[in-house]
Amino acid sequence: MHSLVQLSTRTWLKECGREEEFKHQFVSRIAALFPPGDYSNWATCQRLFPHVERAVDYRPVESKLEEAWATLLYNGGWYAELQGRYDVAEQMARKSRRSRKEILGREDERTLASTSLCAEVLRDKGLWKEAEKLEVQVMETRKAKLGADHPWTLTSMANLASTYRNQGRWEEAEKLEVQVMETRKAKLGADHPDTLTSMGNLASTLWNQGRWDEAEKLEVQVMETRKAKLGADHPDTLTSMNNLASTYRNQGRWDEAEKLEVQVMETCKAKLGADHPATLTSMNNLAFTWNSQGRHEDALALMQDCVEARQRVPGPEHPDTLSSLATLLANNRALDEATRDKMKLEVQVMETFKTKLGADHPSTPTSMNNLASTYRNQGRWEEAEKLFVQVREMSKTKLGADHPATLTSMNNLAFTWNSQGRHEDALALMQDCVEARQQALGPEHPATLSSLATVSEWSS
Repeated sequence: MHSLVQLSTRTWLKECGREEEFKHQFVSRIAALFPPGDYSNWATCQRLFPHVERAVDYRPVESKLEEAWATLLYNGGWYAELQGRYDVAEQMARKSRRSRKEILGREDERTLASTSLCAEVLRDKGLWKEAEKLEVQVMETRKAKLGADHPWTLTSMANLASTYRNQGRWEEAEKLEVQVMETRKAKLGADHPDTLTSMGNLASTLWNQGRWDEAEKLEVQVMETRKAKLGADHPDTLTSMNNLASTYRNQGRWDEAEKLEVQVMETCKAKLGADHPATLTSMNNLAFTWNSQGRHEDALALMQDCVEARQRVPGPEHPDTLSSLATLLANNRALDEATRDKMKLEVQVMETFKTKLGADHPSTPTSMNNLASTYRNQGRWEEAEKLFVQVREMSKTKLGADHPATLTSMNNLAFTWNSQGRHEDALALMQDCVEARQQALGPEHPATLSSLATVSEWSS
């Protein structure tokens, strides 16, 4: 219908005093037609979603119809969240939660579902403290009402664990994830989609802890089962393929990583769209792998595209955007003539990480490390040393002495000491780094071989 016809129709209904009647009919019909937002319903959701967006501001007065409106917004928010449209999803989830709380009460399961969706969107947006607050509330209520082993309780525990993982609270995340995984295996079976999700979540936490062999074992199992049960192009399958590729990359298995990442990126573009968060994650990961393979120009161009897209969605201050920007700045050798601007950006990224995530979040030392590397490349060795020492101590405390990130900070500090003429100190630290990398990564890992070659060069 032409927009002018719509406008004249609305005006006529208003003059006749029947606007609210037709709004109620519209809400009732679209609520009956719009399904839950999971993957199997995406074709229907895509077709009807513009009508749901129109219904957001049509809150009915009659309580029974308002309940249907709240369900419509919950399903619409669910679909929008999976599409990466986080602002729209948050608006729908919050309105659904507010309405359900007023009609049904704070502890009704439908209210808790809307609360959980709000938390999930906040987690997607990098607002982890706000998400945690809601997730704890949902988890405790479900434990009390349904029991610790109820599937909905386990889902709320898994959601909270995901937020802990994003916050760098990996031990707390792992504890919850193991509990959820074991309970789901016992109650639902090892091949149930919820069990596979919990296995994938645990693998991600192990990956962050540098426990890549353990992560790989789980990721292979999850990927193969999802391929068989859901299909190779299902979003959950693509996520598991992407996670396994990241593990391969960290293990130095770059060709295997690249093969998976290219497949994931192309499928995500075709199925989800070029700006979907999953597509951008796959671009980011492939850029890392290309850089490890020495394809620096290709990696830089892809990461540049990723940064530009992430600045649009999910936004310039989202942790994912900042991480990609930090990587771009740290590896952009073409910025030598604009080093001052580059440093300003690196300082800005570091300070934003500290403000948004906290000084001890794992991403903060990474941004500090990038700035220190720029100082070292400029010959500003005292400033570089100060930051590298700080990063090393933070990594030791937060991640452990043998975590790969801690060993990278040792490697970087040794290079700085060598540049300062502290050759004996540098050699001793690099030898310690080689021994630790041989144990943690293995003797054939590229990082181990690089440190070993450096020891050989400095010794001679």
